[in-house]
Amino acid sequence: MRVFIAVVVAAIACFATVESLVCNKCSIGLLGYCLNAGNETCNSTSNVCYTSKAAFASVSSFKGFVNQGCGNNTCGVNQTSKAENGSLPIIGVGYTITTSCCTTDKCNPVDTSGASATAASLSVLSVAALGAVIGSYM
Repeated sequence: MRVFIAVVVAAIACFATVESLVCNKCSIGLLGYCLNAGNETCNSTSNVCYTSKAAFASVSSFKGFVNQGCGNNTCGVNQTSKAENGSLPIIGVGYTITTSCCTTDKCNPVDTSGASATAASLSVLSVAALGAVIGSYM
């Protein structure tokens, strides 16, 4: 009986010590920079860290949008990246979404070096737009 209990305790200890994958997370990435960087501990159904970038072919200087986090092999089986091409039918703009995947802790690097400048630029732009709207009603 002692052997059985020891085996059960050892088995539970093995499952308890398995560490989850930790990925960099970015829900809001604009102009190539993450505005809200953080970490995400993946759950049991997430087996990769991913980075998805959307870019527009007609606007080559625009670095696009970024999304990062834990995923369920969003790249496909045995792939490290994939690309999807399409267009936005309303405005007819072509885009490419590139997704890359990796399987080690924080293997999806996040770029925050220009995030504060991007956020400040967006704030100034928002205030200017609000001022223009208010000014048009006066």
